[in-house]
Amino acid sequence: MKTIYFDNNATTNIAPEVIDEMLPYLRELYGNPSSMHTFGGQLHRKIEEARSRVAGLLGAGPEEIIFTSCGTESDNTALMSAVESVPHKKHIITSRVEHPAVLNFCKYLARKGYRATYLPVSKQGQLNVDELVKALDEDTAVVSLMYANNESGVIFPVAELGEMLKERGILFHTDAVQAVGKIPIDLKKLPVDMLSLSGHKLHAPKGVGALYVRKGARFHPYIIGGHQEHGRRAGTENVASVIALGKACELAGDNLSQEVIYLKGLRDKLENALLKSCPDARINGDVNSRLPNTTNISFEYVEGEAILLRLNEFGICASSGSACTSGSLEPSHVLRAMGVPATLIHGSIRFSLSRYNTEAEVDKVIEIMPPVIKELRQLSPFGRERIKK
Repeated sequence: MKTIYFDNNATTNIAPEVIDEMLPYLRELYGNPSSMHTFGGQLHRKIEEARSRVAGLLGAGPEEIIFTSCGTESDNTALMSAVESVPHKKHIITSRVEHPAVLNFCKYLARKGYRATYLPVSKQGQLNVDELVKALDEDTAVVSLMYANNESGVIFPVAELGEMLKERGILFHTDAVQAVGKIPIDLKKLPVDMLSLSGHKLHAPKGVGALYVRKGARFHPYIIGGHQEHGRRAGTENVASVIALGKACELAGDNLSQEVIYLKGLRDKLENALLKSCPDARINGDVNSRLPNTTNISFEYVEGEAILLRLNEFGICASSGSACTSGSLEPSHVLRAMGVPATLIHGSIRFSLSRYNTEAEVDKVIEIMPPVIKELRQLSPFGRERIKK
């Protein structure tokens, strides 16, 4: 049975070109880039080439890119650096729909004596800029708001937020893990001080990420040790994965405009068909400002986990929430923050596509989903009552 993988916001496959690029550095070119000898030292040039490739996708300077182990490390580093840069300020601001890498670090800081403000979102999952303005005060050390939401795909008005914070001289970090490689980002024009990304969200391996730090921005290392990453992130470099990330960013940049159109077409076909064929279904999130590859659909009178189990029998992979929270029995904190009714939260499914998905795969899901939803509703007392009506 062929797997239909529609869970690309959780992780992606490694692009074949990326594997080809990294394999020599897992086999024969295994040296330490900090070595004095040529065998190891030659790897330093490849790391700097990868840095330039990542910077190129973001419209940044190579010197503004720090390689990390993942998006979580990048988020944690950005927040810790921010509060250490202004130790006299004890207020941090984020939103209620952030990834746990940000939310839980803010909670950690709150236990250390910081004030944490968690901004609400609208029913469409959008941030109210006026709410942010009201929350700011002279004690605010950093504002951390995601670029695009991992569950709903909703894109925040990062440019507007950044301009407003720049005028006030407040550090601004954005978790762009879900946005990088999916929508255009130009940090030459975007007033952001720090930006996080993760390799395995854009067809690079797991275990590598990056943090953009604007030139001139205050920065304190999170991992202390050797001189690596120009003294900003200690630890022997994950050479093969860093090179892979560089290649993945290059591929994303080369194909971005075409992929946006392609993925939006697949997504719209999928969700329009499911809304038409499955009664009592609705889209969660701002349909006018979201990632082109993501749709979050709620099916009333049925459990999302039951839907996933049935889809799994057909080889279809989707998600009922973010990968970092799906092991919990708690309903999605993102959908709760959006005010989605409980009956719809529990029946929510996220489909997230990639360049490797096909129209034939979308057609297969469109074929399978309606009978699955109907069958599961017949097993539910509320569903049976709805079907009778």
